Amino acid sequence: MAVSTIIGIDIGGTFTDFVSYDSATGRIENWKNLTTPAEPIAGVMEGLGRMDNLGAVTKARLGTTIATNALLTRRGAKVAYVTTKGFRDVPFIQRGDRRSHYDITWIKTRPLVARADCHEVEERLTAKGEVWTPLDEGAVRELAAKIRADGSIEAVAICTLFSYIDPRHEQRIRDILAAELPGMPISISYDVLPKWKEYDRASTTIADAYLKPIVSENFRKMQARFAEVGVGDKVGVIKSNGGEATLAAAADAPVQMTLSGPTGAVVATRVMSELTGIRNLVVFDMGGTSTDCSTVVDSKEHVTTNFEIEWGIPIQIPMIDIHTIGAGGGSIAWIDKGGMLRMGPQSAGADPGPACYGRGGQDATVTDANVVLGRISPGNFLGGKMRLDADAAHAAVARVAQKLGMEVDACAHAMVQIANNNMLGALRAVLLQRGLDPRDFTLVASGGAGPVHVCDLMDIAGIPQALVPNYPGQFSAFGFIMTDARVDRHRTVQQISKFFDGDRATKAMTELVEGAIEELKSQGYTQRIELHRSIEARYMGQNHELELSFPGNDFTEATIADMWDRFHQEHQARFGFSIPGETIETVNLKVVAVAVADKPKMRELPLTQGAPRATGTRRVRYADGWHEVPVYDRETLAQNDRIAGPAVIEESASVTILQPAQTLAVDRLGNLIISA
Repeated sequence: MAVSTIIGIDIGGTFTDFVSYDSATGRIENWKNLTTPAEPIAGVMEGLGRMDNLGAVTKARLGTTIATNALLTRRGAKVAYVTTKGFRDVPFIQRGDRRSHYDITWIKTRPLVARADCHEVEERLTAKGEVWTPLDEGAVRELAAKIRADGSIEAVAICTLFSYIDPRHEQRIRDILAAELPGMPISISYDVLPKWKEYDRASTTIADAYLKPIVSENFRKMQARFAEVGVGDKVGVIKSNGGEATLAAAADAPVQMTLSGPTGAVVATRVMSELTGIRNLVVFDMGGTSTDCSTVVDSKEHVTTNFEIEWGIPIQIPMIDIHTIGAGGGSIAWIDKGGMLRMGPQSAGADPGPACYGRGGQDATVTDANVVLGRISPGNFLGGKMRLDADAAHAAVARVAQKLGMEVDACAHAMVQIANNNMLGALRAVLLQRGLDPRDFTLVASGGAGPVHVCDLMDIAGIPQALVPNYPGQFSAFGFIMTDARVDRHRTVQQISKFFDGDRATKAMTELVEGAIEELKSQGYTQRIELHRSIEARYMGQNHELELSFPGNDFTEATIADMWDRFHQEHQARFGFSIPGETIETVNLKVVAVAVADKPKMRELPLTQGAPRATGTRRVRYADGWHEVPVYDRETLAQNDRIAGPAVIEESASVTILQPAQTLAVDRLGNLIISA
């Protein structure tokens, strides 16, 4: 059997994680090394250097925060915005609402483009796509000359009125500017987001242009470095929807990379749901810099277009619904003006890192507190490959404790509790705030710090069960080796039930399907393609839509009648009422095309031959004080093994801290199932 290896790579804020799968042996390996913030690809190359046979690699999938960081730190390109005459202020008017209605000091969020760089051109289409005012091509050429003379513009975003119905003017403006400004990155709204709502479409298109130069340059460098080690043509990058794309395709649509890295843990959790039969899970992915939370309901991840990089700055491309907060192992302890202990969101990151890393960090962090409490063993961090400085951790926490007048271990425990409460807020945001009952869910702990805190969070969040998967410290990278290539296509096709034009809807759905399939095939994904079609509809006059699955491309009398019936039923189930006979409005058509890749096979553990044996004991501080607890090596555990708390289960990239009242069981795949 030919050797074939798939690699998942997740570039995090503190560590870069790797998971490899060998199809010949079924062996899965995982490792990590510190991220190199100044040049992330350097850390990736360092990690790949640990592989003996890079020639066997058939696919490498990469999650990256390049686009995320550029947006959050506002280090993108200088963009020129081009729109219909009279609409240059749309990015600044925004939605007309306020973050706080009664805060007179509040200042509206600044868009990603300067008003001086917003330009209007004479053109206008009607709401039916008819030409009201012809495009003034001479004015477009004059604009190109102005941009060329300015010399500072790095990308162009084009968003004209009603282009989602007919893109002819937008495409012509693009073609003229491309001819007049060779090499200039250009984004048009019809390619980025062909949907109604003028401001949302404009904001998303501007973001795409804002990212194009920086993402293209970084991906070009990555491609060259990967080529040096012989895998340049085998690299895929993970998009915000959890699907894979080529580096070239991702560079052409960089706004699709807004939430690249965190999606891996959600994809892996969905796979765990399918394998274990646990239908409802909540993702708790705690790394060194941040914590990401999401849900998998009925074995499906939730994809949303309702995302804002800052309040009032929407990016409405399809992405897995993830709530992120600045809380991780590197979160720094500090004391506010009221003398209260706080944790984060400031992070020690990878350089210098927590004090215990011994790289010059002086601030006390969550990781330092866990070392002081005995929860993390200084000699077994990363399986012993990175020894921690327990004295430096104790000294850092002691400096905070002294200011608060506390004992060092009590201060460390308080630091962990505050960090837990910060993460509890994120869990509530994806559960209670969305009408989901925590008692119906299993909490999945991932990230290097996730298993350390998962048992604490079960207790305070009211979640009765937790699951610590295999490779929790590299769970996002594990999700990447399970990922399929995916394309989402949306288009606004607004109609009402009384005068529904089935031919028009059929034509639009067919174009979306053909475009999605062509996009996958153009990137080289020629395997089996699955299609999922849906429609967003609402009662006439409502402001939010329900999504209904649709069986095919053709809107026949039978499928249309069934669509209206299912809408009433879905509305009744979702909101507790329906209005038979009321006019229904269809808004958006949606197509998801998935090129299904072969998945790694998960091996089952052998059945237990008796009670698990501890490798030793150590002192760990819990809420009620210090305990001498047994320590187990996860590698030695077998299927159906059971452990009663308090206990510690160590593995190469993490450690699970079992509370006194909790029990742990090992399932057939090696997952740790924790019950209160």
